[in-house]
Amino acid sequence: MKKPCNCPHTHPKQELSSLTTRLRREARKITGPRAAILEILHQHRHPLTNKEIHAELPKGECDLATIYRAMQMLEKLGMVKRFDFGDGVARFELVVEGDDGHHHHLICTQCAQVVEIGECFPAEIEHRIARQNGFRAVTHRLEFFGVCPDCQK
Repeated sequence: MKKPCNCPHTHPKQELSSLTTRLRREARKITGPRAAILEILHQHRHPLTNKEIHAELPKGECDLATIYRAMQMLEKLGMVKRFDFGDGVARFELVVEGDDGHHHHLICTQCAQVVEIGECFPAEIEHRIARQNGFRAVTHRLEFFGVCPDCQK
């Protein structure tokens, strides 16, 4: 079972009202399920799976298919970022408006605790790799895996 992240966060938390304003700007309705999903994502500062979001919702609030559709729409609008920690399960995290959501995670391979990592590679490394291989517009995703202090006990 995933433990809550107790790490300091490097990206600012945005107000829930600004999230609904962003939806309205994109001519999207603020349905009950969408508002509830945004609230859950707003409360959690680590990526959540669709099933974890569903488990947090009051029973009967919405079905899993509605969550999948909502997350797809939110990702398309740039309001959430999708993460894949190598287990084939998509996880989503809110992206503050004007931020690209770029950061990395350290994931416990035993309990799935997620710690946000604020450090990143210098841009020169990306530029060098791109130049050496003839690529352009290079970016990266990096996730670290290990065993957390609690699971080491």
